Amino acid sequence: MRTFDKDRLILGLAGPVLALVVAFLLTSVVLLSSGLSPFEPYEVMARQIEFVDVQVLILNQTGIYYLAALAVAIGFRMNLFNIGVDGQYRLAVMFAAVVGASVELPAPLHVLLIVLVAMLVGALWAGIAGVLKTTRGVSEVVSTIMLNAIATSLIAWLILPANLGVQPPGSNNTTTGDIPSSGWFPGVELEGGTIYGFTFIAFALGVVYWFMLNRTRFGFDLRATGASQTAAQASGVDAKRMVLTAMLISGALAGLSGMPMLLGQTHTYSLSFPVGVGFTAITIALLGRNSPIGIFFAALLISFLEKTAEGLGLAGYPKEIAIIMQGLIVIAVVVSYELVRQYGLRRQQEKVGEELAAQARKNKEGVAA
Repeated sequence: MRTFDKDRLILGLAGPVLALVVAFLLTSVVLLSSGLSPFEPYEVMARQIEFVDVQVLILNQTGIYYLAALAVAIGFRMNLFNIGVDGQYRLAVMFAAVVGASVELPAPLHVLLIVLVAMLVGALWAGIAGVLKTTRGVSEVVSTIMLNAIATSLIAWLILPANLGVQPPGSNNTTTGDIPSSGWFPGVELEGGTIYGFTFIAFALGVVYWFMLNRTRFGFDLRATGASQTAAQASGVDAKRMVLTAMLISGALAGLSGMPMLLGQTHTYSLSFPVGVGFTAITIALLGRNSPIGIFFAALLISFLEKTAEGLGLAGYPKEIAIIMQGLIVIAVVVSYELVRQYGLRRQQEKVGEELAAQARKNKEGVAA
């Protein structure tokens, strides 16, 4: 039993480690072919960690990516590919910002209302894809991609001053109005900036995610349905209900992805709010292998690459190096995980063969005795 656990741990780490090594090597080749040093950019990026403001930026971005990646991971554990996290996140944060700016409540209730609105909108938007899949058999990949496009257009229309938007005097930017201070989530003040308070909520939700999947009946049903809907139905699990539930939970988590920045920094939504968070989260979930700990380190790595890229520009290197590395990580993750999976299958076959051979020898010795 110990050998099995050891092998499983090694195989679990082999995929992401191999992907990172390959990505770094390929990035070095790109730098070398461009006439640049293949090592100095990494040193420049590493030196950025010494600054407290960069540390704060990395940690805050990690919290945002962590929530979005958990949303993606819930789908992955159900064998669902929720590509719509980005649309769910942006639509949810916009409606949450509108509601937050339009009401006045005591501080805890105000924050709670904003968070609940974000979760509800995210869940409902993802639920559309869930309903289409369970009732009409529409692939969630197709429906969530289309819903992303619809969300983008819907937000652009709703945020117009004639609808839900507000245009501050003397500004060309359109926002949803400022949320009163009672709707702000307090953070940790440091010399280099403020760590969003909701960042710690994000990391705590990782523990909830682990507990739900591994210590509850619902988590077992979810994993069983993801492994085989036919087998799950044979054991009494309503597979369609689990698909819809997984999409709703995924959407709710996606809706929370915008809360660290909304409640901790901007206190309003505008068209300059970050986009592409959901797509980056797919990379993070894949690299972290849907594990809450793995996702944390993957989110930390991607955030590090993004927030230290500014230092590359100051050192005379193109900031796009970080983007190239992220793209190579995506490719390397897919290839390395398939290689590790094939190796794992061969290893299991070898172990079964060894056990059968050992049992045959014991039977032969018993007959001879």
